[in-house]
Amino acid sequence: MPDINILIESELRRLVPLDMDVIKCIEQGFIALAGGNVVMPPIMTLMVPDHNGEVCVKTAYVPGVDSFAVKMSPGFFNNPRLGLPSTSGLLVLFSSTTGVLEALLLDNGYLTDVRTAAAGAVAAKHLARANATDVCVIGAGVQARMQLRALTLVRPISRAIIWARDGDKAKATAASLRGELNIEVIASADIASALRLSDIVVTTTPSDRPLVMGDWLQPGQHITAMGSDQEHKVELDPSCLAKASCYVPDSLAQCAIRGELRSAIKAGVFTPDQSFSNLGDIASGKARGRKSASDITIADLTGTGVQDTAIATLARQRADAAGMGTTFAS
Repeated sequence: MPDINILIESELRRLVPLDMDVIKCIEQGFIALAGGNVVMPPIMTLMVPDHNGEVCVKTAYVPGVDSFAVKMSPGFFNNPRLGLPSTSGLLVLFSSTTGVLEALLLDNGYLTDVRTAAAGAVAAKHLARANATDVCVIGAGVQARMQLRALTLVRPISRAIIWARDGDKAKATAASLRGELNIEVIASADIASALRLSDIVVTTTPSDRPLVMGDWLQPGQHITAMGSDQEHKVELDPSCLAKASCYVPDSLAQCAIRGELRSAIKAGVFTPDQSFSNLGDIASGKARGRKSASDITIADLTGTGVQDTAIATLARQRADAAGMGTTFAS
């Protein structure tokens, strides 16, 4: 049997920083998904209600890609009270030809964070106005930070407002990002005002109740909602989707079950059989997204297995080229 390469988080952080190459990698994953030949089964979820936890298993086979990833991704949202991160996990890489185990990526959720932020950048690249400069980020955790970093790679961001339920955490996140990105970043206690002042809005929370109302949205805004990835989660009031000129799911099938689309269907804003172009359709040029500067666009990102295969194979390729990792003889 072939040797197995084991890569740990510190190695993966060096190999796969959040940069334009990673954004392009994830963009190509969306385009492949839109091609119709990707095999991506429904997400398997294990709920651990006693500890406010969930574990998602995602995977996808992409024709033409040498390997495929199976990702196990726990999210335990009481962990910050224990001094632990909310997310962790690992990816397992198998040969697409033989099914033989090739690599273990012990990333503790890092690659998921990177690919999720990159997906937000892909959405903004194709749906936000080219001159968008002001951002409102809902949430103050790791993904809030990474989404803003990713946006600065695809849009001329000069100002950001952070809102979170924990005002002190929002202030600390704003101060940290201000120093890191060298742009104006402030915290706000008024979510509605923060949102109305922004060209791009990104929601990054595990909320189970709407945080953003439709009558707050302004002409020309783009909203990326990436926190709702389970049937009980919701960040946007269904009136937001009713007000949108263009609604774009990462996967229509997934979003109808887990995303903001689910609550919009339940509220009667959309019908269960209504069709929408996926983000990959727009990235590939098969469909149009924003049609005018005044359009309100919404990207509904639930996270897809194709993103995990894309980021894992990129990490493996870079590790092989750099001679990194620990070889385990099977």
